[in-house]
Amino acid sequence: MITVEHLNIFFGHGRTRSHAVKDVGFTVEKGQSFGLVGESGSGKSTVLNCIAGLLTHWSGRMEIDGVRLTQTRDMAFCRKVQMVFQDPYGSLHPRHTIDRTLKEPVKIHRFGDANHRVARVLDEVGLGAKFRFRFPHQLSGGQRQRVAVARALILDPEVILLDEPTSALDVSIQAEVLNLLQDIRKEKNLTYILVSHDLAVVSHMCDTLLVMNRGKTVETITRSQLKRGAISEKYTKQLLIAGKGYDRTAIDQFQDFE
Repeated sequence: MITVEHLNIFFGHGRTRSHAVKDVGFTVEKGQSFGLVGESGSGKSTVLNCIAGLLTHWSGRMEIDGVRLTQTRDMAFCRKVQMVFQDPYGSLHPRHTIDRTLKEPVKIHRFGDANHRVARVLDEVGLGAKFRFRFPHQLSGGQRQRVAVARALILDPEVILLDEPTSALDVSIQAEVLNLLQDIRKEKNLTYILVSHDLAVVSHMCDTLLVMNRGKTVETITRSQLKRGAISEKYTKQLLIAGKGYDRTAIDQFQDFE
């Protein structure tokens, strides 16, 4: 479903030019959940933004369902590929009701029966009709993120890009949203790319994950390898230790990877 080959991205010019993503490549099968993991600044969200078409100054090769992507995307691409952002409050218009937010993409893509679609997706994300005419500030963080998921689903996409979808939520709510995303993927046979710095989240959600550091690929591992601890690269092992919580002794032994 998704192919990325030799992806390179630069920011800035001259002495300030930064090579943010360095020759990254991977493939994702249809119906698979694929993770991009790494610490902040590793380039994982930049890769996701390139696939979504939010960044255009990239080089390399990207394909979705056999169709090669260019720097500009058409309406068909937007119907096939949708994105859920990290901050649900920032990604929802504060003065638009949930109903208006969900109807907007339906209107843009000229789909019919907007009321039915809104009612359907609100039920699919576990909110229901009672939330339809509320504003984002009247919802909790978890409810807002469910609305963001509903907005991604309303066009019946085949691919959903998830940029740290639970990092802005309370720990108690994170599992609910992750389980919701898992159930929706299995029910609709969707393909996910999930970006996260949390290996526990990625291991729960993804079949395969690509570890990144400073814009480069460190290694690609499966969920079973991660659970068994069958990791070859020192950076990945260090990332796994860091994800288990604060340990002063372990942190003192951490090293900086170039």
